[in-house]
This record gives sequence, structure tokens and C-alpha cells, in this order.
Amino acid sequence: MESEENSQTTLSKHSAEGHRRADPSPVVHVRGLLEEITEGELVEALQGFGEVSNVRLLPRNQALVEFESLSAAEDCVESEVTISGQQVFLSFSNSSQINERTESGRDPNHVLLFTVLNPLYPVTTDMLYLICCPYGEVLRIAIFRRNGLQAMVEYPLQTQFDCVETAQAVKAVLQGAELFSGCCSLRIEFAKPSKLSVLKNDSETRDYTVPPFYKAEAQTRPALLGHHPSAFHAAVYGRPGHYSTPRPLLESTRDPESLEAGIPSLLSLPMPQRPPSHGPPPPLALGRVLMLHGLEPSQFNCERVFNLLCVFSNVELVKFLRNKPGVAMVQMGDEYAVERAVMHLNNSVIFDSKIGACVSKQPEIIPGRSFELEDGSSSYKDFYMSKNNRFTSQEKTAKNRFQHPSHTLHFFSAPPEVTADNFEEVCDSLKLPSFYSCKIFPPKNKSSSGLIEWDSIPKAMEALVVLNHHLMRQADQKVPYTLRLCFSNAGDRE
Repeated sequence: MESEENSQTTLSKHSAEGHRRADPSPVVHVRGLLEEITEGELVEALQGFGEVSNVRLLPRNQALVEFESLSAAEDCVESEVTISGQQVFLSFSNSSQINERTESGRDPNHVLLFTVLNPLYPVTTDMLYLICCPYGEVLRIAIFRRNGLQAMVEYPLQTQFDCVETAQAVKAVLQGAELFSGCCSLRIEFAKPSKLSVLKNDSETRDYTVPPFYKAEAQTRPALLGHHPSAFHAAVYGRPGHYSTPRPLLESTRDPESLEAGIPSLLSLPMPQRPPSHGPPPPLALGRVLMLHGLEPSQFNCERVFNLLCVFSNVELVKFLRNKPGVAMVQMGDEYAVERAVMHLNNSVIFDSKIGACVSKQPEIIPGRSFELEDGSSSYKDFYMSKNNRFTSQEKTAKNRFQHPSHTLHFFSAPPEVTADNFEEVCDSLKLPSFYSCKIFPPKNKSSSGLIEWDSIPKAMEALVVLNHHLMRQADQKVPYTLRLCFSNAGDRE
């Protein structure tokens, strides 16, 4: 194995040397990056060689970085560079500058598309206005939730040069930043529309060219939105102090001088209030019903849909549609849980089928007449009082962490004497794929916990769907243990 890795490294270095013999260029081709690398992290790692004027992330863990001077690019290529703990390979690009057309094929535009990842808190037009206005006049903002939480921000269209420069400045500075510490990170692209259509001014859409509109004085703060919103404190999320320390804006991607641009804080903004997530939810305008498409009919039932979604929030109702096989409606504990589920599950592959997740137009599920699914179970089930819901109190809510699907599952509430062989037997009996590794922690409080890793994310997701809440009984035990699973980033592999 070691010789194979060495040979691969030698080939990569040899290939890089071949590229270095190309004509020197201000544009450097970077290869071997981590998948989750951001433009800001590239800038921070390479700006020591000279001023960086442009960055472009490319498919297959590659990027282009354009320096202001040729000498800076030459120094960069001749050096060994590590970015986020990963050694990368550098060579001159065949281009003398980065083409302004984006990797998605869209031309630069004065309208930006924001995608909010891991949206644990609500996002309003006023919040987006505050983080976008320091870079230029904001004309219109529209928030929508069809494919997760997204928004479009429109800047003035003056000359083509001006609109590109403004949008690029916003995209470069805010790309990958977090609105609140630990969540609500931003992915920014150029949008397709050239103008936004806004019909009303509220927390979802706003036209700032029509008075009255909100203007805030810029304040110098290192974080986009500072601490978590005061109205969404521990009583709501059951995590006292979990988000109490603000994370500096792009703390790993910008030097202190770049923070003087005046990113404002939203601590002073009035925030909408709602009751704790573990209490009965109120009527919600945004909707707390999730639509799931592409579920394999022979593998899914109401219980397995519950097993998949209970890691994101309480699940109240599950209903399969009679005339649409593989389609289910799920009523969640609140509308923000629906956004989390869409963000984490949309386009995932489970049982060799790509599933789609989106917000339903219906505000709640109407029970209707049930029918039998392929396994003989009912197409409708009420989970409102289920003991397997994990967000029924502040104490229980505080133990949960929202994690994107991964190779590794964290298990808990297993029998204290459980072994890896026991898990192998269970997986065989349930016709689940064999796992890659199993680590069992020392037992505590009459139960055990640990990590189980599969060699692919789809296999781990199948295990979560089937194995979550499985009853495990050992020979000398009268009462079975209810095995509980959730996604984990521990030991996850690329």
C-alpha cells in the first residue's frame, strides 16, 4: 500500500513538473484540493506570495488563482504549499487571466444567488440587506425555499464593468461565510435573472427602491451576523450557549484589515419570536410539510421515513400518496426542520434511487383514506406521541447535532455487551450491506455507544433507514434495547 501511494505521489509530482515547464503566467493551476475548500481559504493560503486578484474553483478538486504580478505566481509555483492540511500541486495555467464566465456557465451578473447551508435560524430580507449593503446599493431581495433556503440579491445595473465588479466583490468576501456561528453558511453564485420581480415588502421579498425601506448604518463587526439571534435562544433550540461565541467573518480566509469593510451585525434587529421547538407548533405560513420523491416503494414505509427524518426534528405525520408511488408527505415539528431536511437530503441516493426533497405547498397533512404499501403496512401513520422523537424536551434537544449524511453512523442506546459480531448478524438478517469498520466505546449508564462506518454514503443511509430504532436483545436480557442512530463526521472518508 505504501509503495502504491509513493508511486501515485511520484506520478503527481512528475505531472506537476511537466506543467511547470509551461510559459510563466499570473494564473496558477492548483490541484489536489480538499472537496470542501472555499475561495477564501485559497486566498488566505496563497496571498503570502502576493496579492490575489481572482479565484475560480473547478471540478475534481482543482482551482485557478490569478495573482496581480507574474513574480508572485512564479514564487508560488516554485514553493511547496499546504492548504487546510492538504499538500497541493501547483503549476502555471495556459491562460494569462481567469475568464469571467463562471464554472456554472453563467455570465457575471448584477443579481447574485445565495444558498444558505445548514439554516438552523431563519433568514430575512433585512439580514441579507445588512450583509450586502456595505459593497453597493441593494435594489431588491427575494427569498425562496423550493430547493432549500435560497435568496437573490439585485444590485444596480450601470455599466457592465461596474455591475461585474460589485457582484464579484460581494461573492469573493462573503463566499463560505456564516451568518451565525456554526450554521447558515453562504454559497454564492451569479444568478440567471437580470431583474427581480418583487410584489410586496415583507421578510421574504423587499424592493428597496420603493420607500419606506430599511437602511442601517454600517458597523464594524468581525462576524456577519454576530451571535445567534436573541429571540432564538436556548429555549428554542435547547442548546444553551452552543452558539454564544461569534465566529469572525472568514476568520481563516481574511486578514484583520479586510474586516474594516464594515460588515454589520444584526444583534440590534428585532427578531421574530416563536415558541420552543419541543412544544406544540403554531400555524406556520412557511409550511412544515416536507415532500419526498423517488423513495423506492419496495424498501420504504412510514416507519423507515421516520427513521430517516427523526435526526433533523420531531416527526409528526407520514403519508404516502396513493396515485404517486414513491412519494410521501411528512409533517415535521416546525418549518425550519423542513429546511434542514431539504438541505441535507435533497438529491441523496438511497436504495439505488435518487430522492428529491422540497417544501410542500400544503400547510399541514390531511389524513384521508389510507391504503396498504408493498410490505403490507399502512400508508399513513401518526408519530406525534412517538417515544422515538428526539426533540421533545430541552434536555433531549441539546443532545442532538445536525450532520450531513456521511459514511459513518453514531449508534447509542445499544446493549452494554454488544459486539461488532452482533451488528454483523443484525445487518445480515436485515439484508443490509456489510460495514467497513465498527468501534465500540466503553459502556456507560447500562448501555453502549460507538461508530459504524460503511464504504459509501448511500450504504450508510440505507443502514440508518433500516437499522434505526431496531430492537436488540441479548440472551440474559428480558427487555430489548432500542438502537438509535444518527450521522457522524467522525472518521468520515473522502
